[in-house]
Amino acid sequence: MTDSDGEAIADLPPSAKLVYKVLEYDGPLTQKGIVQESMLSARTVRYALERLDEVGVIEEDVYFADARQNLYEIVEPDEAEQADAAVSD
Repeated sequence: MTDSDGEAIADLPPSAKLVYKVLEYDGPLTQKGIVQESMLSARTVRYALERLDEVGVIEEDVYFADARQNLYEIVEPDEAEQADAAVSD
């Protein structure tokens, strides 16, 4: 995590920080998995994921076991920088 990511996360609400830590420790999870691990409501987790996505520290992917759900994981700093470079080119 870069310094700018740390500052962005520090400005987020506590629920978003908890969701970030759950993803950090338990790896890629669906929203349902995050709800179970964090013991937050589904609505709170949904809001936290939106906020984390806004600052660009998580990535959303298709969950192949159930295509109705998405899989969320933390973006590694190298991947985030490469994505930014690709967008700016």
